[in-house]
Amino acid sequence: SSNAIDHCLLTLFIVLVFTVPCLLIDGGLLESPEANAAFLVASIMVTCGILYALLLAATISEKCARVPALINAISFGEGTEGERQATVDYVTSSAAGFYVFGMRLTTGMVAKLIYVWCMVAVGTLTKLASAGGHGGVSFGMGV
Repeated sequence: SSNAIDHCLLTLFIVLVFTVPCLLIDGGLLESPEANAAFLVASIMVTCGILYALLLAATISEKCARVPALINAISFGEGTEGERQATVDYVTSSAAGFYVFGMRLTTGMVAKLIYVWCMVAVGTLTKLASAGGHGGVSFGMGV
């Protein structure tokens, strides 16, 4: 059922939200980042996998948005323009796509999510790197 998919995507999103900061903090607090590289690589792969799954889900909405133009381009013969236009209007008003909790998931939304978490990552890395020079945490970046 779509309700189960909604909850699965919500769970993946929550994992993504907490994985990125934890990954950065763990990377900054580890005594020897080289010793725990396997953990860091695995966390990065999980994060990238979740983002890829969200992008694939959002691609469904983008493909559905192109269906009315495809239907409009097909010729069904003489005198069918009215029925074709009615079909295009029906498909357009149905707003087919990938919905999560009643909200249509688009690639723009996923791109904004990626952008926000990149900003969080840069901010966290900057904070960790600047704390390393003042007797705080050394991030192993030579700063």
